[in-house]
Amino acid sequence: MERFDKCPETALAWHRAGKGAVLATVIETWGSAPRRVGSQLAISGTGEIEGSVSGGCVEGAVVVEALEALEEGIARELEFGVSDQDAFAVGLACGGTIRVLVEPIGTIVPEALLAELVAHRAARRPVAYVVDLDRNARSLTEQGHANAFRLDRSGFFEDSRTFVAIHNPPLRLIVVGAVHIAQALVPMARIAGYDPILIDPREAFGSDSRFPGETILHDWPDEAIAQLGLDTRTALVLLTHDPKLDDPALKQALRASCFYIGALGSTRTHAKRVDRLTEAGFSADEIAKIHGPIGLNIGASGPAEIAVAILAQMTQVLRVGA
Repeated sequence: MERFDKCPETALAWHRAGKGAVLATVIETWGSAPRRVGSQLAISGTGEIEGSVSGGCVEGAVVVEALEALEEGIARELEFGVSDQDAFAVGLACGGTIRVLVEPIGTIVPEALLAELVAHRAARRPVAYVVDLDRNARSLTEQGHANAFRLDRSGFFEDSRTFVAIHNPPLRLIVVGAVHIAQALVPMARIAGYDPILIDPREAFGSDSRFPGETILHDWPDEAIAQLGLDTRTALVLLTHDPKLDDPALKQALRASCFYIGALGSTRTHAKRVDRLTEAGFSADEIAKIHGPIGLNIGASGPAEIAVAILAQMTQVLRVGA
C-alpha cells in the first residue's frame, strides 16, 4: 500500500509561502503503469517536488510542464508513454501509458478549496475531489461515493470527462491488550497497510521490548480511545479478556463509526459480554457490531493463526461489508 502522501498539504504550504505551487495527478493509466490512478506530485514554483506520478521515469517532464502551467495560470492534461526498456528502471515488467492532470494552485484550484481538502484530511474525514474537465470546475463532496470510499479507490472517471479523486484517511488499527496475539497481529496489520496503535495500562505487557518501534499508550482504554477518536477507517480489536479493560472501550466504540469491532473470547465469554452491554442500555443492533468470538472461523490455533483470522475478518468487513 502506498504511504499517505502529503502532496495537498505541501502544495498549500508552498502557495501560502508565496512560492507558487502545482498539483499533478495521475488520472488514467493503460498497461503496466508505474503509479496508480490518483497518485500525486506537488511542484513548487522554485522547482521543489513532493510525491511521484511515475516512479521517476517522466517526473522531469511533468515538472517542466507544471512550471509552465503555473506561469500561464492554466490546467494541462499530459500523456506519457513508458517504454518496455524504461519500465525495468521503475520495477515494471513492461511499459504503459499514463495521463496526468496538472493544476496550478490559486488560478485553477482555489486556495480555499485546497485548504478545505487539507482540513478534511487532517480531521480523518473521507472526501472526494471532483473535477469536471470540460467546465474546468472543481468541488469536494462526502456524498455519493460510498463504494469508492469503502474499496479505497484512489481515483476514477465518473463519466468520460469527470474525474474523482478519493482522499481516504490511512487505515488505523487500535489494539487493546498487548498480549501474544497482538505481537503477531501488529506486524501483520502494518504489512497490510494499517497504522497500529497499542493500548494497555499494564506496562509489563505494553513494553518496547515486546513491541519494538510501535506506538504504545499506557492509559486506560476508554481514555486513550477518547483521545484518539474512532472513525470509518479505524478497526478496534480487544484482546485483554478483562471486562475492566474491554468494556469501557466497547461502550465508546459501539456508538462510534469505526468499521470493525472485534473482541477476543469464547462463545460463553461473549454471551456474558452481551448481557453486560444490554444491562448498560445498548441495543441488540449496536451489540451486533461486535465480532465475537473474534476472527474468521478457520480453525486457528495459536497466536499467529488467530492473528491471521482477525486480519482476514477485518479485510472482509472493510472490503465486502460483512
